[in-house]
Amino acid sequence: MDLRATLNGAVIMAPMTKGGNLPYRRLCAEEGATITMGEMALARKLLRGHRPEFALLKRGEHETCFAAQLAGNNAQEMAEAARIAAQRGADFVDVNCGCPIDDMTRRGLGSALMLKPKRIRTIVEAMVQAIAPVPVTVKIRLGFTEERNHLEVAQAAVDGGASAITVHGRTRTARYRRAADWDAVGEVVRAVSVPVIGNGDILFPHEITAFRAQSGCAGVMIARGALIKPWIFREAREGPIDLDAQARLALYARYVKYGREHFGADERGDRRLREFLLWHLGFWCRHVPQRPDGTFPTMQVREQSFEPRSELEALLYRQDTPAIEWLCTMLMQGADVAGPVPPPSESRGERSEIAEG
Repeated sequence: MDLRATLNGAVIMAPMTKGGNLPYRRLCAEEGATITMGEMALARKLLRGHRPEFALLKRGEHETCFAAQLAGNNAQEMAEAARIAAQRGADFVDVNCGCPIDDMTRRGLGSALMLKPKRIRTIVEAMVQAIAPVPVTVKIRLGFTEERNHLEVAQAAVDGGASAITVHGRTRTARYRRAADWDAVGEVVRAVSVPVIGNGDILFPHEITAFRAQSGCAGVMIARGALIKPWIFREAREGPIDLDAQARLALYARYVKYGREHFGADERGDRRLREFLLWHLGFWCRHVPQRPDGTFPTMQVREQSFEPRSELEALLYRQDTPAIEWLCTMLMQGADVAGPVPPPSESRGERSEIAEG
């Protein structure tokens, strides 16, 4: 594939553990995602034949451009895992050097690799040799600590043969507490010879235009924004879309339909689907539209002054556990959202930090 041409203007669904399940990727692909990326798969588990890990490499028939993302710190293991991913239909294979989750970094994986640029080069070299002409890409942060080394790491990846670099505009220690630094994304754009994809804090379509202009990046990758409003990909093509509550509910029902087709329409499949649906509802409730004064909410701060325009919109905005569980049940039953709604509760649905590379 001509990856450079594909990435130019691309709006990519980020690889996200749990959030990047195949039914949700299908939904985002239908909404206009240029590229969808599978959940991070551990190279060592693939080589040991761990069945759940292979499921993360499965490409859906609706994914026109699909990338697999691998995590590992051993060059030969990553090369063998890349072969497996390529054989299973990945258009390109990405190296995870960005995941901030403690369980990963303690094992020297994800963003911990930012501390070892030479090893990143060795890993990329081995993968390129193993799967050429299938491209290898690398996703990085600005650094593992606040001592940034994004330029050194990006160059090491390119020296190893990486065809593109994705830059999440934060360090690992910053997690999601501060806004993404798109000027730093631009530093990588100017430093390397391959396309650079920018990632961080995209929630509305005008931000795609603004961040691309600010950084000069080839395309953008969306993670949390896609979890909050999967139609962000359609907005990237068509401009702002103010979905009313009923339209949002219909979109969520599509996810349930795709989930049943994927997990199975039996009791076991429903248990699995419910687990994912509850998780997604914990993000969908964060959506609020453009403010009446024309300004926009931000990714970093949950809107406090939002006034729902209907009872259903008020229900979709609630993030307490009773409301989320009630909506989940209604969606699973395929019923219209009607009848007695649980009263507001101080209990909050728990949402774990996404393991996003």
